Amino acid sequence: MRGATRGLIAGVAAAGMALMPAVADATPGSGVTAKILAQTTVGGKDYVLREITVAPGGTTGWHFHDGTLYASVKKGTLTHADFTCAIDGVYKTGAAFTEPSGPNHVHVGRNLDTLPLVLEVLYVNPAGSPLSEDAPNPGCPFQ
Repeated sequence: MRGATRGLIAGVAAAGMALMPAVADATPGSGVTAKILAQTTVGGKDYVLREITVAPGGTTGWHFHDGTLYASVKKGTLTHADFTCAIDGVYKTGAAFTEPSGPNHVHVGRNLDTLPLVLEVLYVNPAGSPLSEDAPNPGCPFQ
């Protein structure tokens, strides 16, 4: 019986992995660390406040959000690009910005400075949604 149970668990795990989306096309971030400062769920929405640090030369990787993101730059400079490869914002210490939701708003954030970038970010997502969804590079010459 133990062998049958183990076989069943292995089969379910293998089937689950086969159904997972491939991440070969995703552009993972590098040099990014984050810590959750606060979180709650109200009225079917998750509110998550995080502090995100991007090392010099680091990138968030291409991604989008299922909800709206509100951010402020605590330290450093964020260079932000959209899916057209256009730099749609250079945000310095004290600046605030928003990122709209959905896969039609793919973007990347980069720290092109020699000092760490520190952001304070509030995610307002549908309850249970991930904070961000990886996306492939839309053809831009940078990550």
